[in-house]
Amino acid sequence: MRAARAVLEFLKENGVEHLFGIPAGSVNAIFDELYDMPEITPVVTKHEGAASYMAAAYAKYTGRLSVSIGCSGPGATNLVTGAANAMREHLPVLFLTGAVPVGTMGLNASQELDVSPVFRPVTKYSVLVTEAKDVLREVARACQIAISGVPGPVHVALPIDVQHADIGLPIIPPLLPRKPIVPALADIEKAAKALREKKRGCIFVGQGVRDSVDSLLELAELLGWPIVTTPQAKGYIPESHPQYVGVFGFAGHEAASRLITEDSSGALLIVGSSLGETATNNYNTNLTKGRYTVQLDFDQTVFNRKYRIDLPVLGDIHLSLLMLIEELRTLGIPERSVHADDHGGAETPQVITEEYTTRNVLLQLQQCLPVDTRYTVDIGEFMSYVIHHMKVLDKDTYNINVHFGAMGTGIASAIGSKLAEPERPVVCVTGDGCFFMHGMDILTAKELGLPILFVIINNARLGMVYHGHSLQFKRTHHAFEQEAVDIAGMAAAMGIPSLRITGMDELQQASIDPLLALNGPAIVEVVLKDNNTPPMGDRVKFLSSFGK
Repeated sequence: MRAARAVLEFLKENGVEHLFGIPAGSVNAIFDELYDMPEITPVVTKHEGAASYMAAAYAKYTGRLSVSIGCSGPGATNLVTGAANAMREHLPVLFLTGAVPVGTMGLNASQELDVSPVFRPVTKYSVLVTEAKDVLREVARACQIAISGVPGPVHVALPIDVQHADIGLPIIPPLLPRKPIVPALADIEKAAKALREKKRGCIFVGQGVRDSVDSLLELAELLGWPIVTTPQAKGYIPESHPQYVGVFGFAGHEAASRLITEDSSGALLIVGSSLGETATNNYNTNLTKGRYTVQLDFDQTVFNRKYRIDLPVLGDIHLSLLMLIEELRTLGIPERSVHADDHGGAETPQVITEEYTTRNVLLQLQQCLPVDTRYTVDIGEFMSYVIHHMKVLDKDTYNINVHFGAMGTGIASAIGSKLAEPERPVVCVTGDGCFFMHGMDILTAKELGLPILFVIINNARLGMVYHGHSLQFKRTHHAFEQEAVDIAGMAAAMGIPSLRITGMDELQQASIDPLLALNGPAIVEVVLKDNNTPPMGDRVKFLSSFGK
């Protein structure tokens, strides 16, 4: 058995069904073996960066190990951004890269680059395997590391001659189940007593709550405290919940900012947030000022980074929440029903007007789509409108990569999400800038027959940069403007159905429904140059502080 086949057998036995990447000479042994392995489907993308984002989204929404592959040199470096993204989101992704033959290393071979040190800062483990006898052991070791403890990406580089080497009939090792991180009972008891004693408080929810929303809401109702989320966690707490106040941080809501700023007594329970820049509204000191802080997380490195935490509780978040609920009930805390507006929350209802703006387009679009639609949101000025204005109508409805912020991630994430959960409607909200980076992977969705709606806000400029410079420097460079391109025309050339919108009257249920009934992707091009200031002013204030 070739080493390449042994790697694929290991992946197959451990539940891997897709391989996201691009074939090339230095990984040809792996792709050749796939001819005889129908259990694993190669998803051949148009760019390795897109493959890495697809793999990350697939891992996120299946809860399983995912795999992305690229050739030596440039193929490998194209995967690095996706690895960094997976690292930030704690996603178990194996990045497999080719390498030049061992005997040619250091001789300026074609596409030669030792990428194992390049991947180390953005993975939990990165290794170059130079002997065939070590291949299966190292791949298994890397995958075990990926799913263990705090999950995250790993990287293994395999020289092409090592892939082709015969290693006999090895025993395929199983991946051991991840051991839960159980919080210390003493910490739970201390946290419960502290929260019980505080009559007022707030629950600050980050993306780490994704698999624990029901428990989070049960705890919130038990305490009777208002809930705010980070931008990354938008979509986890239903808009209709009476204790939900809104988003705090980048493009957040005034009600959430008011709650954090004005109600500085009591406690702050932080659940699944690393308290980064976009989550904390540029490290706003009011977040913890005057409050007793309890932070629940399974990553001990997030404690006491920027903010002093009175009581860090290390453990899997769903376990910490369940144990905390049980302990609070044991202590006899009275249940009470509290509404967000009791705490200065409850944003005013959104009204769609006839004005052709980004806000109105997104709100009108949401009315035309199924309630359980998942929106994979790219990076651009439209992202701030999504965070600030679009509603959370169902659980886990937004994929927003705001804190790492790689343009084009939303396009590829839509494909990974749809492959992970085929029955769930998926809509990508992106812009022309992101489209010109990774838009060709809409063809990948077509080749796979994936019914995804790609909504492209086409303003013929780098909108977030344009508005950011306008606000910060009171001027913008003419290079931020781009030549206007008919993206619907490009879609036609690719054989992809599209709808071109130039006014509010064209965005109607009757025009959207046919696009949702297709057996493949469709594009809605929104031709709109919105000169209104996006809701991202605090971000600009933060950047402006460095120019004084």
